[in-house]
Amino acid sequence: MASNQNIPKPVKFAFGGISGMGATVVVQPLDLLKNRMQLSGEGGAARAHRTVFHAGISVFKTEGFSGLYKGLSAGLARQIMYTTTRVGIYTTLFEKFSGPDGKPPGFFTKAGCALTAGGIGSFIGTPAEISLIRMTADGSLPPQKRRNYKNVFNAFSRITKEEGLFTLWRGCGPTVSRAMVVNIAQLVTYSSAKEELLASGYFKDNIFCHFASSMISGLVTTLASMPVDICKTRIQNMKVVNGVPEYKGAVDVFLKTVRNEGVFSLWKGFTPYYARLGPHTVIMFLLLEQLNTSYVKAFVK
Repeated sequence: MASNQNIPKPVKFAFGGISGMGATVVVQPLDLLKNRMQLSGEGGAARAHRTVFHAGISVFKTEGFSGLYKGLSAGLARQIMYTTTRVGIYTTLFEKFSGPDGKPPGFFTKAGCALTAGGIGSFIGTPAEISLIRMTADGSLPPQKRRNYKNVFNAFSRITKEEGLFTLWRGCGPTVSRAMVVNIAQLVTYSSAKEELLASGYFKDNIFCHFASSMISGLVTTLASMPVDICKTRIQNMKVVNGVPEYKGAVDVFLKTVRNEGVFSLWKGFTPYYARLGPHTVIMFLLLEQLNTSYVKAFVK
C-alpha cells in the first residue's frame, strides 16, 4: 500500500473513504446479489436463486435496473464510516511500526495493525452495515413484510424509533469478527503480496503491480471471511416476532445453517461475493494508491 509519512493523517483517512466509496458505486449490484443469495434458502427453505445469474435476472425483471442499486446510500455511508476509519488507522499504524529506514513491519505486527483497524472501523460502521443488509434484502420479501426504507438516514431514524437505538449495533459481534478477518486477509495480504511482487524483480511499483496484489488479496479475503459474513448477514436481517429473535447469536446461525443447509452453504453466494470483493479490493487500492501518489507529487516537496 502506498504509504508516505509526509501525508497528513486527516488526508489518509479521507483518501480511505473516497477510495472505498468509488469502489462501492461500481460493485453495489454485486453486493445486493450476494446478500440475496446468502438469505436464499434460509432455514432449509427452497432456494429462491439457483445462481448469481438467476438472482440478477430475477431482480432486474421484478425491480428494474434501479433495483440492483437499492441500498446504495447505505453502502456509501458504510464506506464513509468504516473504510475511512480502517484504512486511515491501518496506514497510520503501519508507518508507526515501520523501521527508521522505511522497512515495513513484520507479518504479525501488520496483522495486529489490521485487527485494530478493522475492529474499530467495523464498530463505527455497524449502523450503516445493518441498514445496507436490510435495504438490499427488502426486495426479496413479500410486500407486507418489506421495511421500505427510503434511504440510509430514514433507516437510521426508523430502526431507532421502531426497535431501539441499540438495534443499530445488532450483530456487532460477528460484524467486528468479520472485519478483523477481512482486514487481516485484505490489508495484510495486499501489503505482503505487493512486497513479494516487487522483491521478485518482475514488477515495478505501478498500476499493474497494484492490480495483481489486489486480486491476490481479494481471493484470500473471500475464502476466509464468507462463513462469518453469512452469519452477520442473517443476524442483521432477522426479525423479532413476539419478542423472540430468529437467532440467539452468531454461533446459533452457524449451527443452524450447517445443520439445515450443509457445510458448503457457509460459502453460499461465493461467486457474487468474490465478484464484488475482488473488484472492490482492486478499485479501492488502485484509487488509494493513485490518490496518495498524486498528493505527494502535488504537495510534498
